[in-house]
Amino acid sequence: MTKLSFAVPLHDDDLDRPPTTSTCRSLTNQTIQEEYKKYSSYVLPVDPDQDDKAKEIRICNFSRPHMRAFHCSWWGFFIAFFIWFAIAPLLSEIRDSLGLTKGEIWTSSIVGVGGTIFMRFALGPACDKWGARIPMAALLCAASIPTACTGFVNSATGLAIIRLFIGTAGGTFVMCQYWTSRMFCREVVGTANALVGGWGNLGGGVTQLVMG
Repeated sequence: MTKLSFAVPLHDDDLDRPPTTSTCRSLTNQTIQEEYKKYSSYVLPVDPDQDDKAKEIRICNFSRPHMRAFHCSWWGFFIAFFIWFAIAPLLSEIRDSLGLTKGEIWTSSIVGVGGTIFMRFALGPACDKWGARIPMAALLCAASIPTACTGFVNSATGLAIIRLFIGTAGGTFVMCQYWTSRMFCREVVGTANALVGGWGNLGGGVTQLVMG
C-alpha cells in the first residue's frame, strides 16, 4: 500500500517538519473564510468570532448587509401580515353578499390560519438551503396571486380555498427571524428578532385601519 504525504510549509524552518492536522485544518478554514467573505469592511461593528455578525442595531441605517437585511425582513413580514388579514375586516360584507352562514365564515378563518402552519414546516429547510431572501421573495409573490383573485370569490368553498393560499404568506415569519438571526450576534439578536417580529405583526393592525 502506498502512503501519500502532504507538505504545507509555512516558514523556512518548517521545510523539514511535516504539517500537523491542526495546521492543515486552520489553513483550510482560513481559505474557506477568505473565499466566501463578500464584504471587506462593514459600517456596523462586527464580531469576527461570530461570522462577522453585527454587534449593534442602528435603526436609521440601511447599510448592507446587516441593516439592509434587518429592514427587508420586517418589511416583508409586514406586507405578508397586511395581505393575510386583508379579508378579515370585510367578512361581514362578504357574508351578506354571498349569503354565507356563520359556520362557513368560521371555516374560512380556520383554513386561513391553518395554511401557514404547514408552510412554516417547509420553509425552515428552505432557509437552510437557500437563505432567507429567496424564499421570502418567492412566497410573497406567490401569495399575491390569490390575494388579487379575492374579488372573484362567489361561494363558501371559494372563500376557504382563497384564504388557504393567502394564509401561506404567514410563513414569512420563518424567514424574518432566520434573516436577523444570521445578521446579528448573540448579544443583540434577541432585540433584533423582537423588533422585526413586532413591526411585521403591525401589518395586521394597519390592515384594520386601511380595510376597515
